[in-house]
Amino acid sequence: MITPIECNGETIVERGASAHRLVAMTTDISVSRWDPSIGHGQEIIDDFEYDGGNSSSRLFERSRIKALADERESVQKKTFQKWVNSHLVRVGCRIGDLYVDMRDGKNLLKLLEVLSGERLPRPTKGKMRIHCLENVDKALQFLREQRVHLENMGSHDIVDGNPRLNLGLIWTIILRFQIQDITIEETDNKETKSAKDALLLWCQMKTAGYNNVNVRNFTTSWRDGLAFNAIIHKHRPDLVQFEKLHRSNPIHNLNNAFNVAEDKLGLTKLLDAEDIAVDHPDEKSIITYVVTYYHYFSKMKQETVQGKRIGKVVGIAMEDERMQRQYETLTR
Repeated sequence: MITPIECNGETIVERGASAHRLVAMTTDISVSRWDPSIGHGQEIIDDFEYDGGNSSSRLFERSRIKALADERESVQKKTFQKWVNSHLVRVGCRIGDLYVDMRDGKNLLKLLEVLSGERLPRPTKGKMRIHCLENVDKALQFLREQRVHLENMGSHDIVDGNPRLNLGLIWTIILRFQIQDITIEETDNKETKSAKDALLLWCQMKTAGYNNVNVRNFTTSWRDGLAFNAIIHKHRPDLVQFEKLHRSNPIHNLNNAFNVAEDKLGLTKLLDAEDIAVDHPDEKSIITYVVTYYHYFSKMKQETVQGKRIGKVVGIAMEDERMQRQYETLTR
């Protein structure tokens, strides 16, 4: 009889004197999964099925969770890599692989300079591991000076290309330089929301009144693509024919919004429609993309307000000049 044993978050399947350890790590969740390549595999399946199928069901569920976590990690890597390149392009750089091209620390330093507008220490020359560690250390030290908490993360994790910690580092940078300063004051109770809640509230305000749009989160509320189109239509109704969009065609809706945002507004297409029109879209990827809408349209509003103020000042100046000329004519 084979007895699965839980030990320190690992599942050990014992058979006689031998034991097979089955461990699978994911980005956010640690799960255990049975590996059919292990010896005596068929006998193990038979013993599990003898238990009414309960053990097999648990292993299948764990395998499904791992598959979802792997898919989420893949989407995050793709989104974060595009986000990094959308900023590095300002200094004529780009990366081809998020896990590989951040190892020497040079691109990381450039990214932080672009985002912060500050001058960081010059990177150490050389390609040896010690040089890479020094450069990453400089970047992490700058983040600590910005009061960014880097829990359980060292320069060796980035130099070694650790997928989970690389994604965690980029997400931390996004939070600090793109989301942290978002604040919206609710008019009802004068309560000031910040960061993620403020961004969600902004989305709700901009999509209020649009048919079939109900933004409650940064996952399932965006699957049909209508929310993206509603935000664009709210600010630029000339770019989106919202009334012709249908919930039953999510891929079309998503591509319509992403293409309009990229072609007409200059916003990098960080997401692919196929990654969003799924049962469980990745929250961090959607937030990373939606925040680009927020910054673009907030800047557009500020420029519009400033333009109106300048126009008003110019108008007053012209009126004063006209009255002065009229006065001079009357006093001659």
